[in-house]
Amino acid sequence: MGALQNNHPHYKLQDYELWEGRWELIEGIPYAMSPAPSIRHQSVSQRIALQLGNQLQNCQTCQALLPIDWRIAEDTVVQPDNLVVCGEVTGQYLTRAPEIIFEILSPSTASKDRNLKFELYEREGVKYYVIVDPETQVAKLYQRFADGRFVKQIDAEKQQFVFDLGECQLAFDFSLIWS
Repeated sequence: MGALQNNHPHYKLQDYELWEGRWELIEGIPYAMSPAPSIRHQSVSQRIALQLGNQLQNCQTCQALLPIDWRIAEDTVVQPDNLVVCGEVTGQYLTRAPEIIFEILSPSTASKDRNLKFELYEREGVKYYVIVDPETQVAKLYQRFADGRFVKQIDAEKQQFVFDLGECQLAFDFSLIWS
């Protein structure tokens, strides 16, 4: 018996660029980024961004970014909540894997962040993936190892973790993102 025929359209970057509102495109499938993030989500994101920015002030090669389009392929564009990129960034889209991605769970994105994006980020070579749950106040931190697989390092609540970014070390205090 053959595979079932998929009758859904397969969208590409040129389609994505025409859409209004916030969207992600993963392997040709569009995902609406609405409703807008909750106040709690935004508050946690702001605290993550502030800490990343402060920790990277003396790092000449890395920078913290808020949601930007990461174009992985012609049919895949995602917008991580918070990210760290090392090296020069130019153009309209980020076109290489960030070193660190933080995704903040919300009811509408939790399954996608835990499964689809986990597999995507692992496959694309993201060094650290942090899944932040504002409800339980736990951040699951995964690190990519030489075999290409993510391995969970900690379930962080109040712990500190040092991200190794090559030329820079980033000491991140998870207790500061919840209050």
